[in-house]
Formats: sequence, structure tokens, C-alpha cells
Amino acid sequence: MRDSAKRAALTAACLGLAVTGLPGVASAAENTAPPKYSGQQLAWGPCPFEPAEGALPAECAVVTVPRDWANPEAGPDLAVSISRVRAGGERQGSLLVNPGGPGAQGSSMAGSIAGIEPDLHQGYDLIGMDPRGTGHEGADAPQQPGFLCDVPLDRLPRGTDLDARDRSAESIAEHQKTPRAIAEACQSDAVAPYITTWQTAHDMDLIRALLHEEKLNYLGYSYGTWLGAKYASLFPHNSGRMILDSNVNWQGRLQAAFEDFPRIGQRWFDDVYLPWTTRQFPELVGTDVDSARRTWEDVRAFYAAQGIAPDSFDAMFVGVGSEIGWALSSSVLIAGINEMNGQPPEPARSAALQTMLDEQARANFGVPLTELTPQRVADGLAEDYAPVSGTRYAVACGDQPTRSAQWYEELSDHQGPDLPLNGWAYGLSETCGYWSDAPRQELPQLPPEVAANVLVVQGEFDPQTAYEQGGAAVDAAGGVSMVSVDDSPTHGQYAMANNPCVDGMVNVFLLHGSRPADAVCPSVPLLGEDEVFPVDGPVTSAPAPMPADIGTGPDHPELRRSLQDQISRATHTPAA
Repeated sequence: MRDSAKRAALTAACLGLAVTGLPGVASAAENTAPPKYSGQQLAWGPCPFEPAEGALPAECAVVTVPRDWANPEAGPDLAVSISRVRAGGERQGSLLVNPGGPGAQGSSMAGSIAGIEPDLHQGYDLIGMDPRGTGHEGADAPQQPGFLCDVPLDRLPRGTDLDARDRSAESIAEHQKTPRAIAEACQSDAVAPYITTWQTAHDMDLIRALLHEEKLNYLGYSYGTWLGAKYASLFPHNSGRMILDSNVNWQGRLQAAFEDFPRIGQRWFDDVYLPWTTRQFPELVGTDVDSARRTWEDVRAFYAAQGIAPDSFDAMFVGVGSEIGWALSSSVLIAGINEMNGQPPEPARSAALQTMLDEQARANFGVPLTELTPQRVADGLAEDYAPVSGTRYAVACGDQPTRSAQWYEELSDHQGPDLPLNGWAYGLSETCGYWSDAPRQELPQLPPEVAANVLVVQGEFDPQTAYEQGGAAVDAAGGVSMVSVDDSPTHGQYAMANNPCVDGMVNVFLLHGSRPADAVCPSVPLLGEDEVFPVDGPVTSAPAPMPADIGTGPDHPELRRSLQDQISRATHTPAA
């Protein structure tokens, strides 16, 4: 079953897909960039980054773009890095990939996707991109990091005891120092008003033209769903097939996705993560969720007594959308229990899980889990006030009008009591509350003629982009299909969850032009488990049977995990 056409056909048959052909589309609009930009030739050469193990090698080029597409003659030009992995077979076009953020570099992503999804690689040139403001992945400084905000250290909190549950005036003021200082530092840079989705979408259309493509096909995750939907809204005639995976509500407010972090994070924690700990570590956390929650609270207090800020401990369990993040937070929890109880470490019931816990303890704290101490955890979680990336804030706060700092403080008061994991902290740490620059352009909604080219993929318990956000976008757009993944807590589904149901549906659409109707896929087992434990949630339809005899290509577990972690880290809320 390695022939892509046979696999795609069998996938559709196994899943009982109702497929729709792509409608006729108008010819692509001409690119209207000034000749200085549209006439440049792409000079492909070696990439500055090393491909991950299992990824296919790419070639890279730099594209010159105007600082301001609304006034291309004003201000200095900017440079955007792109990568390309050429199609390995009969080429159907170019597929631009984006890992989200805002603010994530994505040029290495093309080779990773090509390595994980060989059938996709056969049909498409995969194009990676480091969006404006993100610098050049793998390059030497100062080109590598891009737009940085130099935040004065004397403006930031200096204590190690920050706890957003403390609602004193002093605690609230201390928490608000960081977002205020970041907003002021970022807005003081002259480039900040030009690092927006509107500007990046115009960069994308220039890239399409320089690639000599009539249509730009697209695969975007997380914020990348917003970027892709807005590109299609601004350039509907130039948009091809679009996969929007792990969605924000791209028909609504971008910032609403971050404001929903406390709710969906608490749901993940209560309904998915704590039950998982009772199955994997019953001797340590207890055999029921209430016991596991009490144990977690005890560990939080224990670490606080060792000088680890409660906010820092909480943050380990916020926005955990990848297996790597899951293993990292769990290693901190288990190490705390072992130290608190003064007992020899209990190995995980799964040898594979124990290996991942040890790997993450070594990677982040320098020792295996059996040697992890509170001091090493404290050293690893110590705040690093190096210059922060301005792209995340310039886009999230500059795309649309923002709420005030007072509004976010009241949101914290409202969310905290029922959503203690992140509800107290989020509203006090939102930089957009201090963003004073008004948006310079308005972003349109997805037009009806594009809807039939869009496929949405969404996990039910994604702790970083809510299932309900994806559904709201689909409902508001009309004509868009949605693949829901029942019981999945993963941020990023296609190509990285090793889910043949999801991969099959997406590949049927991208490679054969037949988009599935609304469908539900089953999840894959959680870390260290070999079966799925169903959880009640917003997905109410029964999933299709998992096609057991259809492979999704060579399994590169480390590459999949690292790519998923790249996407999860890109979307991590600053409050965490």
C-alpha cells in the first residue's frame, strides 16, 4: 500500500468520505508589486540551518520586500528567507508551510514535512518561510533573530516568588510590570507597525509570483491558520488548496484565541492530563483525579518553599500541546513528588514513557529524572530576560484593535476562580493591554468563492487553540469542511500525530483534489499508552474506524515530535 494513488483511494473508501470536486476558479490576479520587487530573481543556495534527522535537505533564498506594502517607496526594504524542497515526482505546484506563532521561523519546516509525508513530497514543491520580523533561521547574528525588543531589566520584576493567586495590589502591580515594559520596548522600534498579517500576506503573494505559480497552496498551523485564511481573503484568486490545522477563529478576533487559553488549558488539565497521571503513576499521584489534583497542589507548594515561583511551576502545565512538552512537565511533577516524599523514584509503567521523561530531564536540566532535584529545576526555570521577539506582539496586538490593561485585569479576576491553572495569570500578563498603536489596515473575511478550497483540522482537547474556535470559523465562513479529531489533546495534527485517518484525508485533498465532507477521526493513544481512553467533550459524533492497514509513510518519531514541539512552542502564550 505504498502507492499514493492507491492509498488515497483506499483511505477515502475506508473512511466513507463524501468528497466534492474543486469548483472552477477564476484566473489568478496579477501581482501588483513594483518592478523592483516583482523583477527580482530567486538565487537558490545552501540553507543556513542543519536539517533535522529524517528531514529532507532544502535549498534557500532571500526575498526582498518593501517595509510597507501600502507605500512601497517609503522606508528601508526588509528581507524574508524562504526554503524549497523540490517535488520528488509529478509536480502539482508549490505548497507553502507555516508553523504559527505569530513569530515562528518556518524555513526548516519544509524539509521536515517532506520527510514525514513522502507522498506529499512527490506532488509538491514544499516552501518554508521565515515571515517578516522573524529573522533567518540558522543564520549568524544579527540576521538570525529578527525583530527584537530590548526590554530594560530595571523595569521587570526581580523576585522569585510571583504567584498570580496573590490578589494584593502589590502582586498585581508586580505582574503587570512585564507586559507594560515589553509593549513600550516593542512599540519604540520603527519597524513594529509593519510587522502584521496584512504585510506578511502581501509578502506571500510576491513569493507566489516569484515562484511563477498561478495558485499558492498552503498548510498552516495555529496562528498559521489565521495567516492562511487572511491571505486567501486578500488574494482569493491566487489561493489554491488550503489546510488549516489547529485553528484560531480566523473569522473573529485573533487575540480571542489567547484569551481562551485559561479555559481550554484547564479543560485539558482536568479532563485529560490528570486522568492520564492516575493511569501512569498511581503509586505517586493516586488512583483518582481528585487525589492527583491534591498531589499536584502539594508539589506546587513544595517547589514554592524551595524558591521556585508558583507562576513558573504553573506555566509548565500551560499550553502543553506536544509530546515533548507533556514529558517535560511530567518530569518536573514526578521529580517533585519523589523529593517531597523522600522515596526512591518509581519508574513509569511504560518503558517508552520513562525514556522520554529521562530525555527531557537531561535536555532541560542536565540529568536524568532519577537525579533531578529542586535546585536543578529552579536553575532551569530561572527567568531569562534576554531581548524578546517583537514579532509575536506586533502581530497579535497590531492586527486588530486591542483591549485595555484594565479589561485584562478584570478578565483575570473573572477567570481565576474557576480556571486557576492559568486564569489568574493570563490577564495580568497580556502585553496587548498596553499596546497603543492602532491597526493601519483592516483584514477582510474569507470570501465564499474560496471556502470550497479550505479544509480545517482540529483536535478536541487542543490546549492551545480551542476546538470551539475552529468550529466558529467554519460556521462563520460557510462551505468549509472540518475534520475533528476525537479525544486528541495535540496541537498540530497532520503529519505529526502519526494518525492515518487525518493524514489520509488531508492527502486525498491535496494530492487528488477531493475534499472530505465534515468528518470525525479517532485519536491516537497518549504518551506511554497503547489505547485511547475516551473523554466527553465538544465532539459529539462518533469517529470513523481507524484504517489499520494504511500507512502514512515512514515513521520518524523523533522528527514528528520535534516538529510538533516547534509548533507548540511557537504558539505558547506569553502568560505561560
